[in-house]
Amino acid sequence: MEKRRQSKRSVGTAYEEKAAEYLQSRGYFILCRNFRCRQGEIDLIAREGGYLVFIEVKYRKSAGNGRPEEAVTLEKQRVISRTADYYRLRQGYGEETCCRFDVVAILGEEITLYKNAFSYVSGRR
Repeated sequence: MEKRRQSKRSVGTAYEEKAAEYLQSRGYFILCRNFRCRQGEIDLIAREGGYLVFIEVKYRKSAGNGRPEEAVTLEKQRVISRTADYYRLRQGYGEETCCRFDVVAILGEEITLYKNAFSYVSGRR
């Protein structure tokens, strides 16, 4: 089981790197990779066009188990939102900082960027 988890993590890391390269080629400046705290994890954090952008990267080999973007559920959005709050607080970003939540979906070799994929989700269920 541990080997499978490690293998899955290394695949995830490889696709997060691919997503970072893709975003950089489109003018994003990557600030942080795999930001983790008690609230959760955010794959990539970047600056782009005046926004502080929190980015979730999802990969699927094929659409057999659904499209990658479909895995960014409401609960996942809630976790990302809370984690983004903590990041902003810890890094000294004020409430006036414009933020956005993007999703990079990788299906096979096809990369799709969803800018402003979801709005901030507050609270618990």
